[in-house]
Amino acid sequence: MAKQIFLDTETTGLDPKQGHRIIEIAAIEFNNRQPTNRRFHSYINPERDIDPAAEEVHGLSIDFLQDKPLFKDVVNDFLAFVHNSEVVIHNAPFDVGFINAELGRLGLDKFEENTITITDSLKFAKEIRPGQRNSLDALCKAFDIDNSSRTLHGALLDAQLLGEVFIGMTRGQEAISIDFVEDDNHQVFKKVDLSKLQVIQLLPEDIDNHTAYIKKHDLTDW
Repeated sequence: MAKQIFLDTETTGLDPKQGHRIIEIAAIEFNNRQPTNRRFHSYINPERDIDPAAEEVHGLSIDFLQDKPLFKDVVNDFLAFVHNSEVVIHNAPFDVGFINAELGRLGLDKFEENTITITDSLKFAKEIRPGQRNSLDALCKAFDIDNSSRTLHGALLDAQLLGEVFIGMTRGQEAISIDFVEDDNHQVFKKVDLSKLQVIQLLPEDIDNHTAYIKKHDLTDW
């Protein structure tokens, strides 16, 4: 399984086409559905003002960001961190749009070229929870994840919460292994990890042969 990166950004406003910039970016690495303790996180000087409405959401001021690195100073480390990963983002078009705008200013390839795939967890949540609220806060509540420290939006905390939420949403798909323990002269199941089970697709003739066997041996009530 490829490593997964859970990513979030904070910005000066809503639209990169209006010149708005990234001011915080965070990425958390998971491997085999477990956090690896590897992360990328940086505040970024946007070289412009921040919309008051955006500042109310994330609480980051231009005074705080004044001495922080520019995007061009952190881009190589950021791209190296996400390289060859599945990147999971909540409302991916928003974040990817901003990242691509930053990369475009530097003449670099689009973000999609640096990853294996990009998964929009918001789109996925809407598919499995149609008609329900699917904000990050709502999903934390639905999957019993503690987000009490989330008083403001912050890229690092939100990336961490997103990782937990996404694992919760995809729990039925997790890989599963089988462990055995010895009980006298018998082997008994200790733990089943389904992720390592191989699903075999039956052919039509296999199904016909199985049905005939059941009828022949009167196993219909088995």
